[in-house]
Amino acid sequence: MNSRWLKGCAYPECWCDSTAAVTAPQQERAVMEEEEEVVVVVEEVVATRRPGPAEEGMSASGDEDDNSREGVGGGSLFYVNRSGIPLDKSTWERMWSHVGRVHPGGKEMVRSIRQCTELPKVPVPSLPTLLPAVAMLDRLKAIQKYMMDLQYNHTGTQFFEIRKNRPIAGLMDLARDMVREALPIKCLEAVILAIYLTNGLPGVERFPLSFRTRFGGSAFRHVVLGVCVGGRYGALGLSRRPELMFKAATHAGLAPLVADFRQAYSGYRHAVTRLKVGLYVPHDPRSFQQVEWRHLVVDVSRLSSEELRRDLDKHARDMKVLKGVTLPVSPGKERRKSVASTSSTSSPHRAPCGSPQRRASRVEKLPLAAEKKPEPNFLMEEGYKIRV
Repeated sequence: MNSRWLKGCAYPECWCDSTAAVTAPQQERAVMEEEEEVVVVVEEVVATRRPGPAEEGMSASGDEDDNSREGVGGGSLFYVNRSGIPLDKSTWERMWSHVGRVHPGGKEMVRSIRQCTELPKVPVPSLPTLLPAVAMLDRLKAIQKYMMDLQYNHTGTQFFEIRKNRPIAGLMDLARDMVREALPIKCLEAVILAIYLTNGLPGVERFPLSFRTRFGGSAFRHVVLGVCVGGRYGALGLSRRPELMFKAATHAGLAPLVADFRQAYSGYRHAVTRLKVGLYVPHDPRSFQQVEWRHLVVDVSRLSSEELRRDLDKHARDMKVLKGVTLPVSPGKERRKSVASTSSTSSPHRAPCGSPQRRASRVEKLPLAAEKKPEPNFLMEEGYKIRV
């Protein structure tokens, strides 16, 4: 089953990016506000009902470590493909069913595509050629252009399952699959692909940068790959909004880079509430070290601009100090849940415990005085002791 033609066909460009044909700033903001209201309504409808059997595998929006809400207008839940490539029949049908529910064209649009016998051939983008003679900033732009040529995934089904606790070697294998299949991707997939494409670039340090924002009473999450080139900071990534993905590596520090993203979010009336910054990702594609996704977690809503700048500057220094240092890995999310459930339920071979038993002291372990044998008396009548 060849699913490359999905790129852009399930969600036409006129609906995916409503602002492409609008030039006036007032009209552009009005279109974005209408699109955001539609997505928030969809999210409320999905959240008020229990997921059925067909929705197993849908990404949960309430998990801190899950990247189910991305960018502006990304509050609706989406499915994650766990069957691999090519998609199995159940995942394939579930994807089309979800598209028919959320797309303005509805099932008519789905039927028109699936019954079409002559679909246009979608060009497969080629990997960028990163010659040593090319400036580093131009190489990063070429990498960003390649990811944009793959296009953002609007189908409501993430094609590649990303587990953040996997080692770097496993994530790089997944990135090779993304290059081979050339399917649309979401923001978390773009971060893994950007790590793969920037491996081996001299003088380029990479670190994950995650945002959590609030709009209309809903929480939204987004992640990009921060880059540091010669002391200048930028970002690589993918989003439905051009201001929330690529940032040229021209910012003087980590704090100005975050301020740039916050300003971009404010243009869409989103308030950044939480910020997570990881550590430098090793360049070894065969490393079994895990990506440190959130070494620094900042509650932006409770800090002033000066306090936030001070924390980010300190973290930028810590990233340089901890470069190449392997930190102890915390247990994964599923492992923590299993341990918690195991500890909460008592073992069937263990007696029901009431009050905690007190440990016997050393004195209590000694035999009673009545049971002690009398010591032999070596004293004679004269009062001196016979040495034996």
